[in-house]
Amino acid sequence: MIYSIRLTIAHKYDQPAANSRHLIRVLPRIVRGRQSLTTHLLEIFPEPDSRSEAVDFFGNKTTSCTHRDYHAEMSIRLSCHVDMMSPQPWQDLTPDVAQLRVEYGRLTDLGPESPLHFLGPTKRLSPDQSMAQFAQDVFDPKDSTAANVIRIGRALHDAMTFDATATTVDTDASDAFRQKRGVCQDFTHIMIIALQALGIPAGYVSGYLRTLPPEGGVKLEGVDAMHAWVRAWCGPDQGWIEYDPTNATLVGTDHIVAGYGRDYSDVSPVRGHLRSSGGQKNTQGVDVAIVG
Repeated sequence: MIYSIRLTIAHKYDQPAANSRHLIRVLPRIVRGRQSLTTHLLEIFPEPDSRSEAVDFFGNKTTSCTHRDYHAEMSIRLSCHVDMMSPQPWQDLTPDVAQLRVEYGRLTDLGPESPLHFLGPTKRLSPDQSMAQFAQDVFDPKDSTAANVIRIGRALHDAMTFDATATTVDTDASDAFRQKRGVCQDFTHIMIIALQALGIPAGYVSGYLRTLPPEGGVKLEGVDAMHAWVRAWCGPDQGWIEYDPTNATLVGTDHIVAGYGRDYSDVSPVRGHLRSSGGQKNTQGVDVAIVG
């Protein structure tokens, strides 16, 4: 199955900006056995004075650019095709959480896929007693790790309301959980903190979600912008599984990975700095469709 993805991110400044430097993470990853990036075009307007591509610690594709002269706006446009492979039949090969802790307690590898990086805290993830209690109330110590990941994700989906007006990109996860409202970033941060409170390594996934629902289905939440969901390490036999708490579902071919990290800061689509005065207005639009 081949997906076409089109993304536009636009920044308009109240006053012209100069000496800007941005780090962009919007290209889909190559994930062995799951997805491959077949073609892509990433355009930046105005044309930057310098531009370079790299791969960060977690294996995400990055583009860095600089603009020296004053400019009133800056936009990023991505067009690409991603070949999604059929998923393997679901099997739960995971131990219970007590055994999972023993498994990662034996690990010494600190490579980018090591679960030891995903036990918190981070800049955006802090232990929270209310989230820990929420996880504990749902947790079944006799069940498998994967079953508990799914159970907590579904419970969070039932407890929270998707509300694009309730939070901003800088809202703390504890504030979103307190009001029980937010967007996919909030759902994801809260679920990561809840899983880590139980000793389950969990991280943040940034990516894209198919815009159109399957025939007879319903439109999923979070499809007008880049999406976010959770990955949890479930032992050496199972490895990482991914769960979308915003839509209460295990991740399948409708979810296209752009970046893996510990929290939003590791995979934010655009981050940087510039010299200007006044504020700015940022907009984002995403279209994902099947083309073959």
